[in-house]
Amino acid sequence: MKSIPKLIRRFVGIMMTSIILLIVINIIFYISIFWKYTTHDSAWDIADKAAKSIHLTDNGYALSDEIVGELKKRNVWGILIDDNTHEVIWHTEKLPNNIPKQYTLWDISDLSRGYVEGYPTFTGKTENGLLVLGYPKDSYWKLIHASWNYDFIANLPKYVFFALCVNIFLMFIIYVITNSRLLRSIKPITNGIKDLSSGEPVHIEEKGVLSELATNINKTSKILQDKTEKLNKKETARANWIAGVSHDIRTPLSMIMGYASQLETAQGITEEERKKASIIVKQSDRIKSLINNLNLASKLEYNMQPLMMKQENIVAIIRQVVVDFINMEIDEKFSFKWDTDENLFVCDIILDKDLLKRAVINLIQNSINHNDNGCTIYVSVYEDNNDFIICVEDSGIGVSEEQIVKLNKTPHYMVCDNNTTEQRHGLGLLIVKQVISNHNGKVLIDHSKYGGFKTLLIIPKSTCINSK
Repeated sequence: MKSIPKLIRRFVGIMMTSIILLIVINIIFYISIFWKYTTHDSAWDIADKAAKSIHLTDNGYALSDEIVGELKKRNVWGILIDDNTHEVIWHTEKLPNNIPKQYTLWDISDLSRGYVEGYPTFTGKTENGLLVLGYPKDSYWKLIHASWNYDFIANLPKYVFFALCVNIFLMFIIYVITNSRLLRSIKPITNGIKDLSSGEPVHIEEKGVLSELATNINKTSKILQDKTEKLNKKETARANWIAGVSHDIRTPLSMIMGYASQLETAQGITEEERKKASIIVKQSDRIKSLINNLNLASKLEYNMQPLMMKQENIVAIIRQVVVDFINMEIDEKFSFKWDTDENLFVCDIILDKDLLKRAVINLIQNSINHNDNGCTIYVSVYEDNNDFIICVEDSGIGVSEEQIVKLNKTPHYMVCDNNTTEQRHGLGLLIVKQVISNHNGKVLIDHSKYGGFKTLLIIPKSTCINSK
């Protein structure tokens, strides 16, 4: 699965980001510490300034007021050792009692790089001797006998970089080892979730750090499988019931239609009785159509209707449907208009010819059934960017905006007239949507510019072989 490498990359990315962030934070920390203790003058700088400022007066040697103030502020004492005698010829006030007044060359060498009686000392050269400043014992730590191999100092950056790389590598190895069990537990979990989403039964071994999650996924899989089994049983029973009822109702319906047709044409009945017989024939025919639609809708819903997909001329198919309606004995209140561009006369496309014809027939029949006062039915085929569109619209009474919204959003919505319980739109539109869905298209219902009802059947052009 792609999710496991992605998860590993995410873990590694988090680890590397953490390492880099940790290094940056440490660098900032040490820079801030270094800056804190190096922003003022160093002890060596102060010793040099004091050596330059000391001068001989009538009362002996003295420092400038600025240096005196600086030394008092830091609690620093000072002595001046004569070049010739190595004796202290001047010192500051409050000199510690244990500070020697006579020094040998070794003493001078030692104090210049270390301490005098535990006081860290710093020296500065004067004209007549050596100025020594002594700082409080806890103010500085001096490495007296330090000496380093030159190659070691020269290669120190390389050693530091190598040590850093080794540490990062070891951290990575430790991270991978500690998380390997988690990653091994995640893989079956992700595979199980993938199978769960596709409806397949799932069983994950319930062990490892994610055993509780595996248990829950197994329980969920069992619940889903049980529900799926129950649903399949219900759907099978529903499909069988529809098929059984449809089969059983055909024989009595045929008898009703036959006897009603005989009464409609019989001699010696009144005109009112003839009208009633005609209504029975018409409504029986509609019942027959509804039964056929119900069977087809059920087959399409359960994928029981085989699709006979082959190359067809969609323009010729729709034109033939219109011609067939025109040639039928339809009330003169209804007229048809073929509103397709004359230049678009051939468009070969892979489709099921009979199902597409059934969809367009349903739309035209809807316009006829739902406009008792008659209307003009406009049928057209045209291209729009990457789609071919079949449009069936009429100049009839149409429907409200609310009904348009419901028809577009609901796959099987029944709209009833205000004054009758007769269904206006139901299985006919459902079949239309199912047919176009099987052709990877979509159905859009809207108001017609002629004032009535409009339906657009949008079929992707990607299935088109050629058009001209």
